[in-house]
Amino acid sequence: MENNNTRRNFLKQTAILSTGTIIGSSLFNSAFASETALNIGNQNLELDNVNAQGLYTLPKLEYNYDGLEPHIDKATMEIHHGKHHQAYVTNLKKAIETLDKNLVEHSKSLENIFEKMSKFPEAIRNNGGGHYNHSLFWSLMKPNGGGTPKGKLGEAITTTFGSFDEFKKQFSDASMKRFGSGWAWLVVQDGKLVIGSTANQDNPLMRLRGKGLKGKPVLALDVWEHAYYLKNQNRRADYIASFWNVVNWEAAEALFNS
Repeated sequence: MENNNTRRNFLKQTAILSTGTIIGSSLFNSAFASETALNIGNQNLELDNVNAQGLYTLPKLEYNYDGLEPHIDKATMEIHHGKHHQAYVTNLKKAIETLDKNLVEHSKSLENIFEKMSKFPEAIRNNGGGHYNHSLFWSLMKPNGGGTPKGKLGEAITTTFGSFDEFKKQFSDASMKRFGSGWAWLVVQDGKLVIGSTANQDNPLMRLRGKGLKGKPVLALDVWEHAYYLKNQNRRADYIASFWNVVNWEAAEALFNS
Protein backbone atom coordinates (compact mmCIF):
# COMPACT_ATOMS: atom_id res chain seq x y z
CA MET A 1 0.00 0.00 0.00
CA GLU A 2 2.97 2.30 0.00
CA ASN A 3 2.18 5.49 -1.79
CA ASN A 4 4.67 7.36 -3.98
CA ASN A 5 3.88 10.78 -5.32
CA THR A 6 4.29 11.04 -9.04
CA ARG A 7 3.87 14.81 -8.98
CA ARG A 8 7.09 16.69 -8.43
CA ASN A 9 5.20 19.96 -8.25
CA PHE A 10 3.17 19.10 -5.14
CA LEU A 11 4.66 21.80 -2.97
CA LYS A 12 4.74 24.35 -5.75
CA GLN A 13 1.06 23.82 -6.41
CA THR A 14 0.25 23.86 -2.73
CA ALA A 15 2.22 27.05 -2.38
CA ILE A 16 0.22 28.85 -4.99
CA LEU A 17 -3.13 29.05 -3.28
CA SER A 18 -4.23 32.61 -2.64
CA THR A 19 -6.23 33.27 0.46
CA GLY A 20 -7.85 36.22 -1.15
CA THR A 21 -9.52 38.56 1.28
CA ILE A 22 -9.21 36.15 4.17
CA ILE A 23 -5.54 36.86 4.62
CA GLY A 24 -4.89 39.57 2.21
CA SER A 25 -2.41 38.05 -0.08
CA SER A 26 -2.93 34.38 0.03
CA LEU A 27 -2.52 31.10 1.71
CA PHE A 28 -0.34 29.73 -0.55
CA ASN A 29 -0.35 33.10 -2.19
CA SER A 30 -1.28 31.99 -5.11
CA ALA A 31 -2.32 29.09 -3.15
CA PHE A 32 -5.82 30.27 -2.99
CA ALA A 33 -5.73 32.73 -5.78
CA SER A 34 -8.97 34.58 -5.95
CA GLU A 35 -9.92 33.24 -9.33
CA THR A 36 -7.81 30.13 -9.27
CA ALA A 37 -8.77 26.67 -8.17
CA LEU A 38 -7.15 25.28 -5.08
CA ASN A 39 -4.58 22.80 -6.38
CA ILE A 40 -3.45 20.14 -3.95
CA GLY A 41 -1.39 17.20 -5.04
CA ASN A 42 -2.70 15.68 -8.23
CA GLN A 43 -6.09 17.31 -8.17
CA ASN A 44 -7.88 20.43 -9.23
CA LEU A 45 -10.51 21.38 -6.69
CA GLU A 46 -12.69 23.45 -9.00
CA LEU A 47 -16.36 22.92 -8.24
CA ASP A 48 -17.70 23.95 -11.64
CA ASN A 49 -19.40 20.59 -11.97
CA VAL A 50 -20.23 19.43 -8.48
CA ASN A 51 -21.51 16.08 -9.70
CA ALA A 52 -18.39 15.16 -11.65
CA GLN A 53 -16.97 11.89 -10.46
CA GLY A 54 -13.36 12.13 -9.36
CA LEU A 55 -13.57 15.88 -8.88
CA TYR A 56 -12.07 15.42 -5.44
CA THR A 57 -9.38 12.79 -5.07
CA LEU A 58 -7.02 11.73 -2.34
CA PRO A 59 -3.68 13.48 -2.96
CA LYS A 60 -0.66 11.23 -3.29
CA LEU A 61 2.20 11.61 -0.87
CA GLU A 62 5.74 12.76 -1.57
CA TYR A 63 7.00 9.86 0.54
CA ASN A 64 6.15 6.25 1.36
CA TYR A 65 3.96 5.41 4.32
CA ASP A 66 7.06 4.28 6.23
CA GLY A 67 9.07 7.32 5.13
CA LEU A 68 8.54 9.23 8.38
CA GLU A 69 9.57 6.40 10.68
CA PRO A 70 10.58 6.08 13.45
CA HIS A 71 8.84 9.34 14.30
CA ILE A 72 5.48 8.75 12.59
CA ASP A 73 4.80 5.04 12.10
CA LYS A 74 3.76 3.31 8.89
CA ALA A 75 0.52 1.85 10.28
CA THR A 76 -0.69 5.27 11.39
CA MET A 77 0.13 6.82 8.03
CA GLU A 78 -1.69 4.05 6.15
CA ILE A 79 -4.85 4.55 8.19
CA HIS A 80 -4.58 8.33 8.53
CA HIS A 81 -4.02 9.00 4.83
CA GLY A 82 -5.74 6.04 3.22
CA LYS A 83 -8.78 5.81 5.51
CA HIS A 84 -9.41 9.03 7.43
CA HIS A 85 -8.45 11.47 4.69
CA GLN A 86 -10.18 9.38 2.03
CA ALA A 87 -13.36 9.50 4.11
CA TYR A 88 -13.28 13.30 4.12
CA VAL A 89 -12.92 13.33 0.33
CA THR A 90 -15.77 10.85 -0.15
CA ASN A 91 -18.10 12.61 2.27
CA LEU A 92 -17.28 16.05 0.85
CA LYS A 93 -18.37 14.95 -2.61
CA LYS A 94 -21.59 13.53 -1.19
CA ALA A 95 -22.28 16.71 0.78
CA ILE A 96 -21.75 18.93 -2.26
CA GLU A 97 -24.35 16.96 -4.17
CA THR A 98 -26.97 17.94 -1.60
CA LEU A 99 -26.41 21.72 -1.86
CA ASP A 100 -29.15 23.93 -3.24
CA LYS A 101 -28.49 25.98 -6.36
CA ASN A 102 -27.71 29.16 -4.47
CA LEU A 103 -24.90 27.54 -2.49
CA VAL A 104 -23.60 25.66 -5.51
CA GLU A 105 -23.32 29.01 -7.24
CA HIS A 106 -21.01 30.16 -4.42
CA SER A 107 -19.00 26.94 -4.43
CA LYS A 108 -16.57 27.40 -7.26
CA SER A 109 -13.58 26.60 -5.07
CA LEU A 110 -12.66 25.75 -1.49
CA GLU A 111 -11.62 29.39 -1.13
CA ASN A 112 -15.18 30.47 -1.84
CA ILE A 113 -16.52 27.90 0.58
CA PHE A 114 -14.19 29.00 3.37
CA GLU A 115 -14.96 32.68 2.78
CA LYS A 116 -18.68 31.98 3.15
CA MET A 117 -18.35 29.13 5.61
CA SER A 118 -21.25 30.18 7.82
CA LYS A 119 -23.63 29.77 4.88
CA PHE A 120 -22.73 26.13 4.29
CA PRO A 121 -23.98 23.05 6.15
CA GLU A 122 -21.79 21.44 8.78
CA ALA A 123 -20.99 18.49 6.51
CA ILE A 124 -19.24 20.84 4.07
CA ARG A 125 -17.42 22.58 6.90
CA ASN A 126 -16.17 19.33 8.44
CA ASN A 127 -15.27 17.46 5.28
CA GLY A 128 -14.02 20.43 3.27
CA GLY A 129 -11.84 21.45 6.20
CA GLY A 130 -10.69 17.88 6.70
CA HIS A 131 -9.69 17.53 3.06
CA TYR A 132 -7.85 20.84 2.96
CA ASN A 133 -6.15 20.51 6.35
CA HIS A 134 -4.83 17.02 5.69
CA SER A 135 -3.61 17.87 2.20
CA LEU A 136 -1.62 20.73 3.69
CA PHE A 137 -0.39 18.62 6.61
CA TRP A 138 1.13 15.92 4.36
CA SER A 139 3.11 18.57 2.47
CA LEU A 140 4.53 19.99 5.70
CA MET A 141 6.30 16.75 6.61
CA LYS A 142 9.14 14.88 4.95
CA PRO A 143 11.66 12.12 5.67
CA ASN A 144 14.78 13.40 7.43
CA GLY A 145 13.04 16.67 8.15
CA GLY A 146 13.20 18.82 11.23
CA GLY A 147 16.08 21.00 12.25
CA THR A 148 15.62 24.75 12.29
CA PRO A 149 13.93 26.94 9.66
CA LYS A 150 16.16 29.09 7.50
CA GLY A 151 15.59 32.16 5.41
CA LYS A 152 12.90 34.75 6.05
CA LEU A 153 10.72 32.38 8.06
CA GLY A 154 13.56 31.55 10.42
CA GLU A 155 14.28 35.24 10.88
CA ALA A 156 10.61 36.03 11.50
CA ILE A 157 10.30 33.25 14.07
CA THR A 158 13.32 34.54 15.99
CA THR A 159 12.09 38.13 15.80
CA THR A 160 8.56 37.26 16.91
CA PHE A 161 9.21 34.67 19.60
CA GLY A 162 12.73 35.51 20.71
CA SER A 163 14.23 32.16 19.70
CA PHE A 164 13.38 29.00 17.84
CA ASP A 165 13.24 27.07 21.12
CA GLU A 166 10.68 29.53 22.50
CA PHE A 167 8.63 29.17 19.31
CA LYS A 168 8.67 25.37 19.66
CA LYS A 169 7.59 25.67 23.27
CA GLN A 170 4.64 27.94 22.43
CA PHE A 171 3.55 25.87 19.43
CA SER A 172 3.78 22.68 21.48
CA ASP A 173 1.78 24.31 24.28
CA ALA A 174 -0.96 25.30 21.82
CA SER A 175 -0.99 21.72 20.52
CA MET A 176 -1.32 20.30 24.03
CA LYS A 177 -3.97 22.78 25.19
CA ARG A 178 -6.33 22.15 22.26
CA PHE A 179 -9.07 20.28 24.10
CA GLY A 180 -10.33 17.23 22.25
CA SER A 181 -9.75 17.06 18.52
CA GLY A 182 -8.31 19.84 16.40
CA TRP A 183 -5.26 21.46 14.87
CA ALA A 184 -2.39 23.70 15.97
CA TRP A 185 -1.29 26.41 13.55
CA LEU A 186 1.38 28.97 12.83
CA VAL A 187 -0.19 31.67 10.70
CA VAL A 188 0.55 35.11 9.33
CA GLN A 189 -2.10 37.39 10.79
CA ASP A 190 -2.06 41.10 10.03
CA GLY A 191 1.55 40.79 8.91
CA LYS A 192 2.72 39.02 12.07
CA LEU A 193 3.34 35.39 13.00
CA VAL A 194 0.72 34.06 15.40
CA ILE A 195 0.33 30.65 17.05
CA GLY A 196 -3.12 29.26 17.75
CA SER A 197 -5.42 26.30 17.34
CA THR A 198 -8.79 25.38 15.89
CA ALA A 199 -11.32 22.72 16.83
CA ASN A 200 -12.21 19.67 14.77
CA GLN A 201 -11.48 20.33 11.07
CA ASP A 202 -11.79 24.12 11.17
CA ASN A 203 -8.89 26.15 9.82
CA PRO A 204 -7.70 29.78 9.89
CA LEU A 205 -9.07 30.45 6.41
CA MET A 206 -12.69 29.90 7.40
CA ARG A 207 -14.89 32.90 7.95
CA LEU A 208 -16.99 31.85 10.90
CA ARG A 209 -19.25 33.79 13.22
CA GLY A 210 -17.50 35.03 16.32
CA LYS A 211 -13.82 35.30 17.09
CA GLY A 212 -11.26 32.73 16.12
CA LEU A 213 -7.82 32.22 14.64
CA LYS A 214 -7.57 33.84 11.21
CA GLY A 215 -4.59 34.10 8.89
CA LYS A 216 -2.38 32.51 6.27
CA PRO A 217 -1.29 29.01 7.37
CA VAL A 218 2.46 28.43 7.50
CA LEU A 219 2.63 25.33 9.70
CA ALA A 220 -0.07 22.89 10.82
CA LEU A 221 -0.18 19.95 13.23
CA ASP A 222 -3.06 17.49 13.42
CA VAL A 223 -3.78 16.70 17.07
CA TRP A 224 -6.74 14.37 16.56
CA GLU A 225 -6.08 11.10 18.38
CA HIS A 226 -6.15 9.14 15.13
CA ALA A 227 -2.95 11.00 14.15
CA TYR A 228 -0.93 9.40 16.94
CA TYR A 229 -2.85 6.85 19.03
CA LEU A 230 -1.49 3.65 17.46
CA LYS A 231 2.08 4.59 18.34
CA ASN A 232 1.72 6.95 21.28
CA GLN A 233 -1.62 5.96 22.82
CA ASN A 234 -2.75 8.95 24.90
CA ARG A 235 0.70 10.55 25.01
CA ARG A 236 0.07 13.55 22.78
CA ALA A 237 3.24 15.21 24.07
CA ASP A 238 5.37 12.39 22.64
CA TYR A 239 3.70 12.78 19.24
CA ILE A 240 4.29 16.53 19.25
CA ALA A 241 7.96 15.97 20.10
CA SER A 242 8.21 13.51 17.18
CA PHE A 243 6.68 16.04 14.78
CA TRP A 244 9.69 18.34 15.11
CA ASN A 245 11.82 15.60 13.52
CA VAL A 246 9.78 15.49 10.31
CA VAL A 247 8.82 19.12 9.68
CA ASN A 248 9.36 20.19 6.09
CA TRP A 249 10.69 23.68 6.72
CA GLU A 250 11.23 24.29 3.01
CA ALA A 251 7.48 23.89 2.45
CA ALA A 252 6.70 26.17 5.39
CA GLU A 253 9.16 28.73 4.03
CA ALA A 254 7.43 28.62 0.64
CA LEU A 255 4.08 29.30 2.29
CA PHE A 256 5.52 32.14 4.36
CA ASN A 257 7.12 33.78 1.33
CA SER A 258 4.18 33.27 -1.03
